[in-house]
Amino acid sequence: MNRAGHEALDLKAFALLQELTEEEREALADLLEPCVVGQGEAIFCEGDEADGLVLIVSGSVRLIGARGDTEVRLRGGEHLGALSIFVIGARESSATAESECDLLLLSRMAFRRLADDAPRAACRLAEAVIGDLAGLLRRDLDRIAGRRSARGA
Repeated sequence: MNRAGHEALDLKAFALLQELTEEEREALADLLEPCVVGQGEAIFCEGDEADGLVLIVSGSVRLIGARGDTEVRLRGGEHLGALSIFVIGARESSATAESECDLLLLSRMAFRRLADDAPRAACRLAEAVIGDLAGLLRRDLDRIAGRRSARGA
């Protein structure tokens, strides 16, 4: 993906970034690194250092959990690895491109630059990541609670 295509990208297409203002998205866009990953190529592997947020512009990504018992497919407009812009540690899953993927990467270091240069944008991104995580936790807790109540009936 060339730089011109990167600048023209509408970051509002990502649910994670919809609540940011246009100015905040522009500050973020300046720090995103475009990347093209071919079909079948690893985006990251379990155990790799988790070093940043991955925005999927186009294509399909398969995420496989650490024990191999969880598999998720993500498509353009979705993201993965958001917590790794804050937390140092290893990836707990592997991600592979199921088709050619255009990605945008925000490394932990780039997020720190965002915090220095545009602290409001960094704060709003952090709020969005926390809100997204809270939604995922609620969904999974509801699913787990549903299984437990079905077993108890």
